[in-house]
Amino acid sequence: MNAAAPPGAKHIGVFGGAFDPPHNAHVAMARAALAQFGLDVLYIIPTGQAWHKARGLTAPEHRLAMARLAFEDVARVVVDERELQRPGPTFTIDTLLALQAENPQAQLYLFIGADQFAAFRQWHRWQEILEIAIICIADRTQSTLAEAQFDAYAGDRGRFFTLQLPLMPVSATQIRQLAASGAATSGGIAQLVPEPVARYISAHQLYSSR
Repeated sequence: MNAAAPPGAKHIGVFGGAFDPPHNAHVAMARAALAQFGLDVLYIIPTGQAWHKARGLTAPEHRLAMARLAFEDVARVVVDERELQRPGPTFTIDTLLALQAENPQAQLYLFIGADQFAAFRQWHRWQEILEIAIICIADRTQSTLAEAQFDAYAGDRGRFFTLQLPLMPVSATQIRQLAASGAATSGGIAQLVPEPVARYISAHQLYSSR
């Protein structure tokens, strides 16, 4: 699917998140994005200082290392550390503007979850995001993503597309809780995260104090 892109334009995907830790649903979403939207490259961008998260994130070097391990076998994926290097709060618009400047002829696709879409109008300079990128919303089977949610964007409905995903009941919160209970060393998270990520969590005893 080459949604709304000019003929011959490069298709660049952007998938940001805390990746604390990256898990199998993240990898499935990346593979689906590459396939369904015909992306030339997908940037995986671990967030820096997340303005919208109440809890503190794991140290940037650990989240970056885990992201690289999680996506190392996915072709056309680049793990980008620019938000980790940026001082102050991290805003998606700044990253999109930077990528647009680096790739002026490209069409950008921003991949977000249904929960993020529900709060999209609270994002910093969200109107500009709509001007720069096509918004692709991950819609898991049996999700509550409904057409009514698009009513607020009647004039921009063509800027939104759906990324179809299988139902994968896994969350980073669940993984952190399992790791805190000792499941990282017992193999309890092995079915939820890529194997190299499970080994990294165990080796560095991440989340054990939470």
